[in-house]
Formats: sequence, structure tokens, C-alpha cells
Amino acid sequence: MDRRTALQAGLAAACAAAAPRALAQPAFPASPVRLIVTFPAGGPTDVTARALAEATSKHLGQPVVVENRPGAAGTLGYAALASAKPDGYTVAMTPVTGLRVSQMESTAWNPLKDVSYVIGLTGYVFAVVVKADAPWKTMKELAAHIAANPGRVTYGSHGVGSSVHMAMEELAGTQKWSVTHVPFKGSADMLAALVGGHVDVAMDSTGAVPMVEAGRVRVLAVFTEQRTQVWPEAPTLKEVGYGIVATGPYGIGAPAGTPPAIVKALHDAFRKGLEDPAHLKALERYNQPVWYKSSEDYAAWIRTQHEAERRTLERLGLLRK
Repeated sequence: MDRRTALQAGLAAACAAAAPRALAQPAFPASPVRLIVTFPAGGPTDVTARALAEATSKHLGQPVVVENRPGAAGTLGYAALASAKPDGYTVAMTPVTGLRVSQMESTAWNPLKDVSYVIGLTGYVFAVVVKADAPWKTMKELAAHIAANPGRVTYGSHGVGSSVHMAMEELAGTQKWSVTHVPFKGSADMLAALVGGHVDVAMDSTGAVPMVEAGRVRVLAVFTEQRTQVWPEAPTLKEVGYGIVATGPYGIGAPAGTPPAIVKALHDAFRKGLEDPAHLKALERYNQPVWYKSSEDYAAWIRTQHEAERRTLERLGLLRK
């Protein structure tokens, strides 16, 4: 056998030996998938995310394990995805705030480059919330108090750059209100501060639902286009004379470079989880509408919304210099 023939034979043998190992690679997923939830444990987003994780696990064939990483206006999931392996075993909530914060300040992650968007899920109903015994019964009464006490009224949000923060800043800007912002990690600690008298107003979403039911807080207005089913008595801001509508959709992303077949497997399982009755019941409980988008549609929406956020930040003077 000459040298060339021997080399070819050796390569063939090596390929033959490797083939069984390649065929033996386990199908995705072969172990639990970690879902990073970017809000505190026990809060409404955590509750709905755990319902989603449990429902999705049945269709994925492996447990979906929730890991809470609150803070930074809900953007820590983006940071986690930027540093995770693109193997599908780490996914994270991707709230719209990431498109905003990354343009307000320097971040180690880029929402357009570091994420493979898997699925659009749901969103929040934003509301102006006060203590049940607050002296303001309507939005107009609160507005009059703010105008008469510039800089003295405090309001809480889910963090600097969060959607509720931006919604209130836009409202305050259009009305020329001077109010003091107090950022929190999430709804639970913000509402505790509201009930405890540490802030005057809370800009909240789903977390207020059980507190309203318990009679501890009151909704003065919502930021939606139409009144909501959960709070039908609360007028929209448009109804009371403020032409502002704001929402906070979110979905799930994986690290950039995740193989398309794995993204599809994740999408298909999470879509079935999204439509599971137990998850839908949790969304309804916390006033969250379904906002389904396929991987392709979600990625396209992200690009469009990123530009829309840039224009808003530029108008408000918050765009990073």
C-alpha cells in the first residue's frame, strides 16, 4: 500500500470511528432548561413565569427551572444571555426595557446583537396607583395636588428606564409636573413602600391586582387604549384628558448564535406552554393580555421597537450622548 492509499484508509477509519459518537449526541434538550425571570420572586411576573415554566416543561420533555434576577429595570436577563453558551439551556425574559436602557447608558450587552429571540408572550397594563385612604379619588385631584406641590410628590417605579418610569416621565413632561422618582426592584417592594407611606404614588402594572382586591390600594387611571376587564371602573388616561397610551410587552430570548433547530424547539414548547389553561388563568389573574409572536415576528418587532425607543429617548433628552 502506498503512502497516499494508507492516508486515505486512515481517514476513512477515523471517520467511521467518529460516526457512532456523532449519532450518539443526545437530542435537545437532554437536561433542564434555565429560565431567567428578571423580577423578584413572589411578584406577579414571577407567578406567571412559573406557571409558564411548569406548562412548558410538559412539552419540552425537561424541566424549565426559574431563576430570579431582579433589578436593573428588568434587564439582567439580557446580560445573562450575552455571556451564556448558545446551546439553548439558558433562556431569559426579554422585556422592552432592554431596548431602552441600552440606549440610555453604556451596557455590556446589545439587544440587537446578543439575543436570538424565541417568542413573544404577553405584556403589562400600566396604572397610576395610590393608597386606599389617599386624599385623591381621581386623576384630576392628584394632578391638582402635584401642581400645587412641585417636587414634593414622590412616585415609585420598577427602576430607572423601566416602562412604567418612562410612561410617568412622559406624562409629567406633557403636563409640566415636577415629581420625584423613587426606583424599586419590582412591584412587591414598591407597593409595600406605597402602603407604608414611603411614596405617594406607584406606577405599577400586574402587581397591583391583589392589593386592589384586598382594598389596600386604588387605581386612579390606566395607560391602555381601552378600559381593562380587571379594573373596569378605572378610566384610561385618554378619557381624563391625557393623550398617552403605554404598554410593556415581553417575551423570551436565547443567546445569539443558538442553532435554529434549538430555537424552534424552544419556541414550539413555549408556545404550547403559553396556551396552557393554567398559564392563561395566571395571566388573566394578573391582568396580562396574550401577546404571541413567532420567533421571526418577535425579532422583527424588536428591531422596529428599538428604533421607536430611540426616538422617544431623543425627544425626552434621555438618549445616551
